[in-house]
Amino acid sequence: MADGLQVKVFLLASSLRAELESLANREKAKVLQRFFKTGKGEYGEGDIFLGVSVPDTRGAAKKFTHLTFAELEKHLASEIHEERLAALLILVEKFRKAPEIERKKIVDFYLSNTSRVNNWDLVDLSADKILGEFLAGKHAAEKAVLYNLSKSKNLWERRISIVATFAFIKRKRLEDTFKISELLLNDSHDLIHKAVGWMLREAGKRGKQELVEFLEKHCAEMPRTMLRYAIEKFSEKEKKKFMRK
Repeated sequence: MADGLQVKVFLLASSLRAELESLANREKAKVLQRFFKTGKGEYGEGDIFLGVSVPDTRGAAKKFTHLTFAELEKHLASEIHEERLAALLILVEKFRKAPEIERKKIVDFYLSNTSRVNNWDLVDLSADKILGEFLAGKHAAEKAVLYNLSKSKNLWERRISIVATFAFIKRKRLEDTFKISELLLNDSHDLIHKAVGWMLREAGKRGKQELVEFLEKHCAEMPRTMLRYAIEKFSEKEKKKFMRK
């Protein structure tokens, strides 16, 4: 019985991979390998691309929303980038349709597999839509997971911690975004600088005064990339003011 289940899981996994392979574009794959920094010593080292666009990957994922956690875990373990992305998009769709009791199981599964959410697009297309949506409106104790992730040695977990707050920002609940941004101010990685700056910019669209107060306090110590992203929607005069600081 166990052997039969393993064969079934393998065949289903192969079916999704086959669907993605049918959409592969060798030339696009070469471009994506460079764009997502897959060379030795780079943040995406070893990642393999088929050259499938995000819309096409999303279309493929919609055909496999019936996959179980066990099946999705096999896809998340894949060395193929688009296969991991498809698994995450399936998880997002499952979460969107699930009742609250099932959503908790999806979030727990997501958190147990963060090591495979290991490039910036994988984070950005899943963190706020699963973890962020689940935690929006929850008590501080339940949001502690974000603060723990912000202190992780894993680059992608730190990015998850701030990008997940996009779900809060959309509800005009900005406090956690600013608090986690403070924790990540001195992060050494450019991908965190960009993510924090992006979330600060989005927070500023809903609460400009709160963003201005945050920048008045922290702009002198913020990495330049983070600051530039954060003030992108400001007037030229305001930009110059903060850049001079």
